[in-house]
Amino acid sequence: MIAPDASTRDVLVSEVAPRDGLQSVRQSMPTATKHRWIAALAGAGLAEIEVGSFVSPKRLPQMADTGEVVREAVKLRGVTILALVPNLIGAERAFASGAHKVTIPVSASRSHSMQNVGKTPEEAIVELGKICALRASLPAEELPGVEAGLSTAFGCTIEGAVPEDDVIRLAVAMAQVGVDSVGLSDTTGMGNPAQVRRLFTRLRAELGEKAGGAHFHNTRGQGLANVVAALDAGVTTFDSSLGGIGGCPYAPGATGNIVTEDLVFLLEAMGLRTGIDLDKLVAARDIVREGLPGEAIYGHVAEAGLPKGFVPAGERIAA
Repeated sequence: MIAPDASTRDVLVSEVAPRDGLQSVRQSMPTATKHRWIAALAGAGLAEIEVGSFVSPKRLPQMADTGEVVREAVKLRGVTILALVPNLIGAERAFASGAHKVTIPVSASRSHSMQNVGKTPEEAIVELGKICALRASLPAEELPGVEAGLSTAFGCTIEGAVPEDDVIRLAVAMAQVGVDSVGLSDTTGMGNPAQVRRLFTRLRAELGEKAGGAHFHNTRGQGLANVVAALDAGVTTFDSSLGGIGGCPYAPGATGNIVTEDLVFLLEAMGLRTGIDLDKLVAARDIVREGLPGEAIYGHVAEAGLPKGFVPAGERIAA
């Protein structure tokens, strides 16, 4: 893997539409279209792309070709290829495919955890430890990254409020089993800026360098406001989805992730470099329309265009 040049960006935007987006639509995007889409995203400057999940095709037929998608995507230069894995079997398949990094969801809500992975949060953390042990057994030159995301950290559509002390307790336990980082996910779009700032401040205080990024859904229109709050708390990695497609099949009522195009505009307008070409990013939406005919896609920047005279942060700094 050729590591992306972190010196050219202040914030890492991690694209999750090929996984989080596609898992939540009824259609299955053709594999060849996925290949072109992911290549276009990489060509736009995205340095990290989550391209699929290693789950049973009976549960998510949209992800049945993830192994093939990963094997093609890792040929791209300058981009880290991620895959989501719910368990040890999924991790074995992801490592065998050559994924640069895996991400494992552990839910802070017991009800959501049982519906999503069929385990309690504590049982899921045991499984997480097994994945870390498997990673450690691989040859040193082939060690993939292992990150974990704490789902429903800001609320659950089944249980309602999730105690913040529980979120932090689980995050600490996840870090202790050997993952590289632990991020927080607003799976249901229930979070608000004050809550986001508070929880990420606590997470960073408890985990230090193992405190990971933010994964926001825009169910109630709070997504970009939550990004600004997370930035205030020191977060520098954000998941987002091209066109805002996505959601969680096991979180009733949740809608798509924050829109990548809108997120990149927000960050660049604030003077934060992302290394992403907005024009190329918007152009990649055409591939989504081709691969998912009739599917709704979202985004204010794509509809309104860039403001007259807008100069991305990277160009301003270079000048």
